[in-house]
Amino acid sequence: MNIILTAAEVFPFAKVGGLGDVCGALPKDWERLGHNVIVIMPKYANIDVHRWNIQPTDIIVAVPIDWWTEYARLWKGYLPGTGVPVYFLENADYYDRWGIYGNPEGFYDNDRRFIFLCRAVFETAKTLNFRPDVIFANDYHTAFTMPMLKIHYRMTEFFGRTAGVYAIHNMVFQGHFDPYRAMTFAGFGMREFYQGSWFESYGVVNSMQVGIMFADKITTVSPRYAYEVRYTHEGYGLQGVINARGADFIGILNGVDYSVWNPETDDKIYAHYSVNDLSGKLTNKYRFLKDWGIHENDMRDDMPIIGMVTRLTDQKGMPLVEQALERLLYHYPVRFALVGSGAERYERFFQYIRHKYGNRALVYIGYNDVLAHRVEAASDIYLMPSLFEPCGLNQMYSLKYGTVPVVRAVGGLADTVSEYNPHTGEGNGFVFYEYNAGDMGYALHRAIEYYFQKDHWLRIIRNGMLANHSSLLCAQRYIDVFYWALEKIPW
Repeated sequence: MNIILTAAEVFPFAKVGGLGDVCGALPKDWERLGHNVIVIMPKYANIDVHRWNIQPTDIIVAVPIDWWTEYARLWKGYLPGTGVPVYFLENADYYDRWGIYGNPEGFYDNDRRFIFLCRAVFETAKTLNFRPDVIFANDYHTAFTMPMLKIHYRMTEFFGRTAGVYAIHNMVFQGHFDPYRAMTFAGFGMREFYQGSWFESYGVVNSMQVGIMFADKITTVSPRYAYEVRYTHEGYGLQGVINARGADFIGILNGVDYSVWNPETDDKIYAHYSVNDLSGKLTNKYRFLKDWGIHENDMRDDMPIIGMVTRLTDQKGMPLVEQALERLLYHYPVRFALVGSGAERYERFFQYIRHKYGNRALVYIGYNDVLAHRVEAASDIYLMPSLFEPCGLNQMYSLKYGTVPVVRAVGGLADTVSEYNPHTGEGNGFVFYEYNAGDMGYALHRAIEYYFQKDHWLRIIRNGMLANHSSLLCAQRYIDVFYWALEKIPW
């Protein structure tokens, strides 16, 4: 099968969150499964072309934008350790700037930047003579590939048997655009924009709605989240749209790229370890503390580390942490380790915690990939108190690294973490349900209690490390969906 994956971010070249991780892992696994894959994404100014050996080509792609034509030069690289080609679209007007989205408010021309990306996907495929069986688009940034396939390209010989599959990674970011701009740039014109049309939502273009309505099949990143976006407020106004396509909608749990996240082979951590030999985990803990300037005399076995690697946003449960962290540090013999950045309010709070609690609060404001791996390996407990979480990957990393997750039972967290039962020995973490600091604190209390009961603790660790959340399983499920989508194409 020939597959095109297109996304605004793909690890390791450009990443903000889980979208980048997933889009970097799936093509590698599809290649392992015997499929032909190419990735098409923008060439942002902050992509390190030298590090990843990304080379310019002589290929210029002409991209129709309404009645005029714009151009992109192709650069080519490969996903590390694979033969999967990645084509980067160079266009100085759109992508020669720092950042991907222009957070926090977004670049003023994101509509045009991402619609250009969508149209360029088709023209790049034609230029490369790569006839896709499936175009796999991700989130609102590439949603317009779905109507372009149906309206502009489906009747052409080159794309006549191509299916479109659209993946929702986060319902919050839907891509609301001015219809006069978006409909023009996409080549549809205002004649296609009217109340009740698939493009229109409360007077604007809703890109995610467009992707949902025009795709042959729609996926999201966990079975629980698939339920939540259809039947709870997590649908953020698109519940009716998703339910209208309910027969073509499925939740597929994201997977972990174990070639990157595996304590047996991870070259970013201090020492390797496995479920059968956990001695290296203790080494990681001590070396991590030493790097933070903590003296050996203060490296106590009876002081678990609670770790977090996260964006500092309301979605990630920061209000609960803000309410409970000082009380936790006061009442329990624990250390807290954080790598994260985000809202200024929370950055200031964690800087205050670092200043007040010294070597019991190990706080790094910003993102550091090496440090993220080391926090996973060195921590005993991993905290994810999310308001909502479409899938989450860090709880799956934690399971693999023998770091016991404490999570709120939403989205993919509910699909992957279950409360430990001391009577049956089943369960791999600790779970709370209501979004409040009291319930989160009680879940942490249970985790800390079992930390001091070593037989139980080792059983919880073992249950987590033996779980298989490989991205290869996720990739095979997507292939099944792709064949399902192709059944809708007239032959």
